[in-house]
Amino acid sequence: MTKISVISLGMLASSINYALATELSVKGVVDLRISAVDSIKSYADGGHGKFGLDNNTHVTLSQLGGEVVLAWESGISAHLVANGYVNDAYSNVGLTEGFIKYRSLPNSQGYRWQNRSGAFYPKISLENNAIAWASKNTLNSSMLNTWIGEEIRVLGTEFTLTRLGRFNDSVFDTSISLTAFINNDPAGSLLAWHGWTLGNQQTLWTEAKQISPFPANLPGYDISAQAQRSDPFLEVDNRVGYHGTIEFKRRKKGHVAFGFYDNNGAPYVVKNGQYAWRTRFLHAQGLWIIDKQTQLSAQYLHGDTLMQHPHRADAVNNDFQSGYVALTKRWQKHRLTGRVEGFSVEDNDTTMGDNNNEHGVSMTLSYQYRLSKGWFLGGEYNVIDSHRPARQYVGQPINLTEQQFQLSARYFFASTL
Repeated sequence: MTKISVISLGMLASSINYALATELSVKGVVDLRISAVDSIKSYADGGHGKFGLDNNTHVTLSQLGGEVVLAWESGISAHLVANGYVNDAYSNVGLTEGFIKYRSLPNSQGYRWQNRSGAFYPKISLENNAIAWASKNTLNSSMLNTWIGEEIRVLGTEFTLTRLGRFNDSVFDTSISLTAFINNDPAGSLLAWHGWTLGNQQTLWTEAKQISPFPANLPGYDISAQAQRSDPFLEVDNRVGYHGTIEFKRRKKGHVAFGFYDNNGAPYVVKNGQYAWRTRFLHAQGLWIIDKQTQLSAQYLHGDTLMQHPHRADAVNNDFQSGYVALTKRWQKHRLTGRVEGFSVEDNDTTMGDNNNEHGVSMTLSYQYRLSKGWFLGGEYNVIDSHRPARQYVGQPINLTEQQFQLSARYFFASTL
């Protein structure tokens, strides 16, 4: 064998090793809580309360989350995310995300692109930035992102193009993302029928959620074809939805982002009790890093959702909005976060026995202490003051103030093989 052949074989072997070299990482979170809830029957248990737990004291496994990532040196990685929970009323475990990701190196002009394909969260949440979509700064997500975790998940492909500022004499990195997706047609039904809620529980990929009771859903009434549970991650009408975002990011200073989501649902199509709602919304977010210990963040979402009878008359036609502002301060092993938010749903249809109107405000005060590497002890107080006429259907007050206090022990871990 010639010297050139030996060198060629060596280069080929090196290329194969580079392509096949893999890194396996496993991450997880365990979240144990004691909760004292002053409310009514929870929306998660088929009631009209806005917390995920009924009125009582509870000891729960609030989250058992895990991520497995298999990464190749070529820039390709495979991601699998699962979550589980156990409380007084129910327990479940299953997948929440699963996708293949590719991220290129920047070219000489500072452009790089990325693709995600599979089942994943669209780029919306600002606060669910820890392992398995947990939140670093608070125990419970805002009402805006509680809804995202419950009803917004897609099966599709997302392309992102980023222009890096350091290559172009700019202080900003600019990213544009476009996603085409299916399997999110019933999104909007839970928001209509239990309104905005507050918690940390994510809907599993094959999980159906209980609908709060209302007269129009009874046999023989206007919306009797709707099943008693909504399965948000279904494809009902064989139409493709889309989501787009643009982000401007300044390193160590913060970022702003804007996006638009439209599931492109045909709202008059129903299969096995599940409708294809037409749900669309604009969203915006901003993060300002005031200093190394302090950050200010905000999100806002405004949209509409429509469900029709098969003869195309409106059954549910709602406008909705929610937004929050949060301030986080860290010092030594301590982290304190305050968050205020407002929310509303405006019912625009004339369906009897299905009043989806609501409005209200919420406040959260959260404290966390880093006990040791991976271990965090925390306490959080939530209060929600809401006006929701649908509660009168079950003899509960239209105006209601609900409170929740939780103590938590959370453990985050990560291992690379």
